Amino acid sequence: MMKLAVVASMVAGAAAFAPAQVSKNSVATNMAFEDALGAQAPLGFFDPLGLVADGDQETFDRLRYVEIKHGRVCQ
Repeated sequence: MMKLAVVASMVAGAAAFAPAQVSKNSVATNMAFEDALGAQAPLGFFDPLGLVADGDQETFDRLRYVEIKHGRVCQ
C-alpha cells in the first residue's frame, strides 16, 4: 500500500511539470465588445464568465453601470 502511495505521488509530481496543452479557444470569444472602454491589447475584451457571451448591448450596459456603482459605493 505504501509503495502505491509513493508511486502515485511521483506520477502526480511529474505531471505537474509536463508541458500544458495549448488551447485553440480564446477567452475573448465575443468580438462585439472589442472596442469597449477597458479592452486592452493583450487580452482584448475579457469576459471569463461569459456574462455577455450573447452580445446583448443592453446587458453589457447594465453590468457596466452596476460595476461602476458598486465601485463608487466601496470607495
